[in-house]
Amino acid sequence: MRQIIRQIIITANCFPALFLQVQAQSSLPVSDKSFSTSTEYRLEAFGSAASGLNTPFWMVSNRYGVVPLLSENGYMRTAAMYNILYNNNIRIQAGLDLVASAPRYRNFYAQQLYAEISYKFLNMRIGSKENYTSLFDRDLSSGDMVMSANAMPIPEINLSVPQFTVIPYTKGWLQFRGDFAVGRSYDNTYLEKTAGAKQHYVKNMLWHHKSLHIRLSDTRDDFPFSAVIGIRHSAQWGGISTNDEFGAQPQAFSDFIRIFFGKGGGSNAFESEQINVLGNHYGSYDFKFGYLNPKFDIYLYKQHFFDDASGMEMYNYPDGLYGLQVNPKNFSWIDKIVVEYLNTTNQSGPVHFIAYDHDRYPGYGGGADNYYNNEIYFQGVSYFGRNLGAPLVLSTEYNRNGRIDYSNTRLRAYHLGISGLLSNQIAYRLLTTSSANFGTTSRPFLSRKDAFSCAFRISYCHPRLEGWLFSTEAAHDSGGLTGKSTGISLSISKSGIVSN
Repeated sequence: MRQIIRQIIITANCFPALFLQVQAQSSLPVSDKSFSTSTEYRLEAFGSAASGLNTPFWMVSNRYGVVPLLSENGYMRTAAMYNILYNNNIRIQAGLDLVASAPRYRNFYAQQLYAEISYKFLNMRIGSKENYTSLFDRDLSSGDMVMSANAMPIPEINLSVPQFTVIPYTKGWLQFRGDFAVGRSYDNTYLEKTAGAKQHYVKNMLWHHKSLHIRLSDTRDDFPFSAVIGIRHSAQWGGISTNDEFGAQPQAFSDFIRIFFGKGGGSNAFESEQINVLGNHYGSYDFKFGYLNPKFDIYLYKQHFFDDASGMEMYNYPDGLYGLQVNPKNFSWIDKIVVEYLNTTNQSGPVHFIAYDHDRYPGYGGGADNYYNNEIYFQGVSYFGRNLGAPLVLSTEYNRNGRIDYSNTRLRAYHLGISGLLSNQIAYRLLTTSSANFGTTSRPFLSRKDAFSCAFRISYCHPRLEGWLFSTEAAHDSGGLTGKSTGISLSISKSGIVSN
């Protein structure tokens, strides 16, 4: 424990040196008015205590894996981001975000480390950055099913059009955004300590994801309706399995082409991946419809999740995230309301047959999708034990039996999120979720496990303390899934710009 405290103190003491260094760099005289620099910084201290073994669910989830799962935890965080803007068209940015945290398997680590360059609407980034791209509200949604804010960011090379950009020759009515990325996991040590000798996993696993969203909207704000449709595709591939039966996975450039198009593996791939597709693929079809007027904005959305071809063909059509968001314009106590329903119980049916007697057993037969799990990539869609997708599909870190795969992928959940202002200086957020959980198709729970989680956060900023934010949160879990736990957290942060 003394070593952990010492690391936290070292982190806090190192930041002023970094702070002074970037300040010196940023304050160099610049003669060209088309060229400007700035340095942003953020300091944060967080601590929490809880009555149960784990920190309550909504105090941990959707925070990019920073808050430790075990109760009685805390962290200190220091971050700096250096910006260069040239001629209002070219922007260069570099960021470093360090965290000292306990209890955690590694107490000191880099949460974000990246460099990126943007030209007009195009962006290229190398490194790991907390980059939220979902259509659904960052603070109030239960979480995107493909890429939420629940796990640490994976280091990657990312090419994107991050903001909706007008498509030429559409008179401003159609806009698009999208991205393309390749990355790699660096959680080998974590998996080695967690999996033990009886479970296999893939080391140095590679990732690929891409997305495209098209929006129909009047950029002149004369037409009150909007619509967004899109697709997300993610895949795990490559790496070396600790199970000799699987061994080194194909990861040549020709194999990446197969991953990109979702094609079957070559002769060097495992048999099931030759029959189906190489790697572990998943994604979603996204739909969001909006109505905007001077009194309120209202949005309806659906995220249809797929884990294989049967899901892409919507044989699991009841599954997905359904949502309603209302943004009142003239009621300061409430600025956003989000209501969601999450269903993952269908999974294209209870059984999966590659070949069977269709005359005797009619039906599609492509079920038992077992979301987020995979035979070869046994750690599933996770990074450092946290689900990259829907947090309500409980992360593998929660497993009490030591398994590193997902033990509960079939659930129905109802979620409510509300945020607003109690005064000019006091903001709040309320999250509450109830769920019924059934395990997996192959390993169902003997009886349904119900769960309830809620959290209420108050944030305060003093008008004379620019950049300071004080927050406290109370949260509670009950039911048979996560166990009972009641907790409270306190955090203090300071952010600002060193120079312009």
